[in-house]
Amino acid sequence: QVQLVESGGGLVQAGGSLRLSCAASGRTFSSYAMGWFRQAPGKEREFVADVNWSGSNTYYVDSVKGRFTISRDNAKKTVYLQMNSLKPEDTAVYYCAAAVTRGSYTYWGQGTQVTVSS
Repeated sequence: QVQLVESGGGLVQAGGSLRLSCAASGRTFSSYAMGWFRQAPGKEREFVADVNWSGSNTYYVDSVKGRFTISRDNAKKTVYLQMNSLKPEDTAVYYCAAAVTRGSYTYWGQGTQVTVSS
């Protein structure tokens, strides 16, 4: 089992950057695929990006390609989401999640708010 705690959210102007972190507890972090999701007010939660256990393979939703970068540091048991060129439509609560099988996310953090002002 793994517990996840996100941090790094905040208020930023359009065009700015933020880096989200997700710290994990548990001994088997490196065996999990990790993902970032987001949920805007009144909308369903959507997939943003994920990374395989080693960090060698990443995948992004089209709307963030070229702007967001997911990465992980298994020694620190942390996954990151670097967000550049932020847009107001990126405003949401961002969640990290862990999966034994990539794509089937079982463990979730509590979320961190990202607000992008125009």
